[in-house]
Amino acid sequence: MHRRRRSPTQALVGLAAAALLSGACKKPAGSHQPELPASITNNQEQGVDEGGIVKVHGDHLVVLRRGRLFTVRVGGDRLDPIAVLDVPRTTRRRDHAWYDEMLIHDGTIVVIGYSYKLRATELALFRIDPQGGLSRAGSFFLSSSDYFSSRNYASRLIGDKLVFYVPQWQPPGAPSRPPSIWRPDDERPRRGAWAPLLDDSEIVPGLGGDMIHAVVTCDLSPTRLGCEARGIRGGSARSFYVSPSAVYVWAEGPDYIWESSRANEGALFRLPLDGGPMTGIRAQGMPVDQFSFREADGQLRVVVRDAGYGDGMWRGEWAGGPLRLLHLPLAALDGRMVAAPSGLYRELPAPADASGSLHNRFVGEYLLYGTGRTWGWNGDPSAGEVLVVAADQADAAVERVPLDHPVDRIEALGDAALVVGGDRQALRLTSLALGPHTEAVGHFTLLGVDQGELRSHGFFFRPSEPGEAILGLPVRAAWEPGAAHLWKPSLGLLFLRVDDLALTRMGLLPADLQAGRGERCVSSCVDWYGNSRPIFLGERIFALLGYEVVEGEIVGRAIRERRRIDMSTLLQP
Repeated sequence: MHRRRRSPTQALVGLAAAALLSGACKKPAGSHQPELPASITNNQEQGVDEGGIVKVHGDHLVVLRRGRLFTVRVGGDRLDPIAVLDVPRTTRRRDHAWYDEMLIHDGTIVVIGYSYKLRATELALFRIDPQGGLSRAGSFFLSSSDYFSSRNYASRLIGDKLVFYVPQWQPPGAPSRPPSIWRPDDERPRRGAWAPLLDDSEIVPGLGGDMIHAVVTCDLSPTRLGCEARGIRGGSARSFYVSPSAVYVWAEGPDYIWESSRANEGALFRLPLDGGPMTGIRAQGMPVDQFSFREADGQLRVVVRDAGYGDGMWRGEWAGGPLRLLHLPLAALDGRMVAAPSGLYRELPAPADASGSLHNRFVGEYLLYGTGRTWGWNGDPSAGEVLVVAADQADAAVERVPLDHPVDRIEALGDAALVVGGDRQALRLTSLALGPHTEAVGHFTLLGVDQGELRSHGFFFRPSEPGEAILGLPVRAAWEPGAAHLWKPSLGLLFLRVDDLALTRMGLLPADLQAGRGERCVSSCVDWYGNSRPIFLGERIFALLGYEVVEGEIVGRAIRERRRIDMSTLLQP
């Protein structure tokens, strides 16, 4: 696996990106860019922004909602809906893609979607001006299979680098169909309009299989505007993780055995973001999702399950088999594709309830994992546990920390952790102090509700004074299934104060469930990526609840509503 020279097809991608993104890095003269956080998204890695449904640009929030982009002015102590623009290029419903993720680089908005008609990933580009106005900048398509994941995100933005994952299934016996690009200049694809991104000789064979796992990286800096693609051949199961320095793809082998009694074979590949050579290693098992990975200090740690299925579609909810922790020095990944020595794996004990969906998370040097349920219905109240181990210590004991709830979410609270779980009666949260002995410190219970969002972006945590912080989490009715977020927003945004890990209620910013009833949705009318988010902008606090943006204010130790808007009013004739 050597460093590839830039091919003619890569040059074509670069020309397409340059044409579509021209001016993306030029800020309008006199534009006002207040100092706001680089991301309002609950990202896994600091400095690696993830494609989401709400971002901030200058004085404005930008919201991706059911196939439309909305802008909301928040600068100057305002809360005003400004503009709306349809993402689809046409008004024909049958031509529409599912638009899932959005990223913003300077004045360019990149919306990532999937078109089942074209069987392609769409990158639709828009410009936002200093007043919050929106205009279309163009689009291009990459032939692919569906990239959807119930847990992971297909796109990342690291500085000037846009990174996204593109899988493409190659049916057995069918002619080779390498990933290709098409830049439309009308409303219908033309025969012969697709140009290959890669040819077969440029695709790393891996362990073989019927899926090409492509990673496309676009450099959006003014001096190097253009895109490159690298592909790996493997089986259909995969996990995709992006650190500040590299992209990782874990792909299954061609002879994957479901419900196996032995660890399945796979391969891990590292694609450096600086354009260095791809390296890899053969490995056993499969990570559950992106949170199974942690790169730090020249090491990569990965939690694998012998019968894991990766994070494509809903496979992350079904992983099974024994658990192991792979501790891999980055120097062990090279071009030889040797097998990872057995001594690099550490057996991990299984949670007491092995039938639930596994959730795992690295918080600093600690690994936490446990089981719960996600998309389905809540169970009866029952005891649970989270398992904690110092991942950097080979001989560290694994602690079983008892809980009064399942493990449906694990989040970092600085160098501490939060575990969230629900049942048919209540939402329950537990904060953990991590150290030689893990201690459950804070406990909070709210009757009649459960968490309203399943994805990691549904949560946010903002430190304030030393030892003090605020967290936000959407909530829904406890008797509704986790999948309820697909068709309606949460009941409201719950905010808790964190004082030395003690959890106390600040209040709830409620949703108006009548908002947006006249939306006339024509695209992406199911909220696969959720619809509710807590947003912290400096000292201001907002709740995105479907079509509503609600601003709260802190009075004493409580939060109350200050004002709200309904973005769907922009859709009225």
